[in-house]
Amino acid sequence: MLTQNLGYPRIGSQRELKKACENYWAGKTGHKDVLTTGKNIRHENWQVQKDAGIDLIPSNDFSFYDHVLDHSLMFGAIPKRYNEVMLKEGNKELDLYFAMARGYQKDGLDIVAMEMTKWFDTNYHYIVPEFYKNQQFKLFSTKVVDEFYDAKQAGIITKPVLIGPVSYLLLGKEKEAGFNRIDLIKNLLPVYMDILNKIKHLGAEWVQFDEPFLSLDLTEKEQQAFKDTYKHLRTAFPFLKFILTTYFERLGDNTKLAVSLPVDVLHIDLVRAPHQLDEVLTLLPEKMNLSLGVIDGRNIWKNDYIRALSHIKKAIAVIGTDRVIIAPSCSLLHTPCDLDMETAIDPEIKNWMAFAKQKLYEVNELNEIIKGNNDLLQNNLKAISSRSLSKLIHKQEIKKRVAAITDATRNSEFTVRQKIQQENFKLPLFPTTTIGSFPQTDDIRQLRSRLKKGAITTAQYDVEIEKATIDAIRWQEEIGLDVLVHGEFERNDMVEYFGELLDGFLFTKNGWVQSYGSRCVKPPVIYGDVSRPNDMTVRWSSFAQANTEKLMKGMLTGPVTILQWSFVRDDQPRYETTYQIALAIRDEVVALEKAGIKVIQIDEPAIREGLPLRKADWAAYLDWAVKAFRISASGVNDETQIHTHMCYSEFNDIIEHIAAMDADVITIETSRSQMELLAAFADFKYPNEIGPGVYDIHSPRIPSVVEMVSLLEKAAVLLPVENLWVNPDCGLKTRKWPETQEALKNMVKAAQTAREKITNEIAV
Repeated sequence: MLTQNLGYPRIGSQRELKKACENYWAGKTGHKDVLTTGKNIRHENWQVQKDAGIDLIPSNDFSFYDHVLDHSLMFGAIPKRYNEVMLKEGNKELDLYFAMARGYQKDGLDIVAMEMTKWFDTNYHYIVPEFYKNQQFKLFSTKVVDEFYDAKQAGIITKPVLIGPVSYLLLGKEKEAGFNRIDLIKNLLPVYMDILNKIKHLGAEWVQFDEPFLSLDLTEKEQQAFKDTYKHLRTAFPFLKFILTTYFERLGDNTKLAVSLPVDVLHIDLVRAPHQLDEVLTLLPEKMNLSLGVIDGRNIWKNDYIRALSHIKKAIAVIGTDRVIIAPSCSLLHTPCDLDMETAIDPEIKNWMAFAKQKLYEVNELNEIIKGNNDLLQNNLKAISSRSLSKLIHKQEIKKRVAAITDATRNSEFTVRQKIQQENFKLPLFPTTTIGSFPQTDDIRQLRSRLKKGAITTAQYDVEIEKATIDAIRWQEEIGLDVLVHGEFERNDMVEYFGELLDGFLFTKNGWVQSYGSRCVKPPVIYGDVSRPNDMTVRWSSFAQANTEKLMKGMLTGPVTILQWSFVRDDQPRYETTYQIALAIRDEVVALEKAGIKVIQIDEPAIREGLPLRKADWAAYLDWAVKAFRISASGVNDETQIHTHMCYSEFNDIIEHIAAMDADVITIETSRSQMELLAAFADFKYPNEIGPGVYDIHSPRIPSVVEMVSLLEKAAVLLPVENLWVNPDCGLKTRKWPETQEALKNMVKAAQTAREKITNEIAV
């Protein structure tokens, strides 16, 4: 019985990739330094997997920014606007690659980045391929070939990983009307053929095709594309062993399609969809092997070997040991690198956990248990049992409060609240604000580090944070923002900050995972029942409001986002945990109102990403997700304005539920899509107020006033002007101050210009 891994974290155990890329972008190092760092990480990853006893080790799972972008560059799917980047003397292929991801604003060029969105229902972001009618593809980058050869030179024969041709096309967007991107498959396949031919000649035996769209709803046209594609590839390469991987969901009505494809191995996710095993085993052809994804590739809990072994033994009983492969459910990209680096976690809880490296050993241990090693099984049983009985987890008073929830509605309907708030606030048309955070400078980070190390006292720390907050307030007043934010200088991360102040959470020192590019997050771990022992934000929001006569927003992270962006306990339903968090946030909202904060933002950027991948499963999720938000927001009076924020989401299919959240104001990302996302709100006749983001904060480029005015004019055509706000796409924590200041000044000028235009038009 073989073992395999589908992918490994690419950031490095010490976030080496983040540091290398950011130094390169800042001009502190050359491209060779970045390439060397990437090579070192790859070699370390391959060796870790080899040492763990993994038989089929992936290559081409590494990326300097995003694996989907890697494929776009590899296939020559490079939007024409980037042509000039490579014409500039001294620019490398790496500069073109980063320009596609981040935009390019130097040497007289100003080129916007490609669109970015969430990778299925994870918190990882990918760069969306852009497709045009009759588009041609060519092998532009040989990354997959080079990395296979690099591993071979190091003595490790890997299985190259490719996003499958159908899924790659489905991940993208048509950028002009009149065609379906799936029709481009005929033009794309020759590039795959070229790649497969090159790696075959280098000695590749296995190739992994990731086709996660097989776990989603497919049209007949897309189903036919799968059949034609793999028939074509199999005919051309009869002796290469194809591994077809699906993950994040069940195959469902695509099961017959998947098992009919001419591949050697089918991989299924038995963590997210354990019940699909019986049907797959019934339909599996005699010559097809089955890879069982029994180790959770998206969470940090130790595997329950009894549960995993039940799947493995069932498969062995039906198809035999030689046809079974043991694997994680998906790429380990979504988990931190190594639990051994955590030295401060409560030993009792640490014994329940496993990071990427430990999950590799779990794969191997399951194989050893099948061979008869009972000691490994007994050790696992002890860990699983200690968790289920631990008094650290269960708090009856919290469970009773959740059970007592009945009503989650505001006192009055939005139209009533809006009138009261307009009379009280007296804001102009196109009121301006930001999403919440301001740049976290090195000084602020060092200040926080010094506090943690005990080099300064809490009082000394607070004095410096107060200075930074006041400076931010004065600057916002100076440029003319209408609703201010305090900047969140006291916060490390929008989820981590709250988790540190809530009971039921723990934190790691090195539990970093990639969110996008060089952006890494350290998700909290929800291990037990959640409650709020004390105020979390009142001190800083109150301080900020006391230092300005303008409205100051209180800033909170919503319950669904805290859930989605944490590693969540898996011993109770997710909605139960979310309701616990919602009650804690509700208590904070009420406390902010009592402290005199009139505008409170409850960020929920993760509502959309939490959607089940199958539409048939959406209703149940949306019911409890919307209810959780309403629980958190419904404890205040009509005079208090509740904002929420969502980023990088397609809203068309869930617009009714967004409206049902009943936030007074919603701010969303729309700049990269040129206000396309706003159409859903217009078609639905969204009743509440909305702030469509007018510039992309994930790119360092500074948008012009004209550019932002144009976007506001598009928005004003779609929605009532009196309901429109002006704001960036997202928080500004990761940006630098100079670009932030210039961009926000332009944004305020754009709002003033749009305001004058509308006023003049009304007068005429």
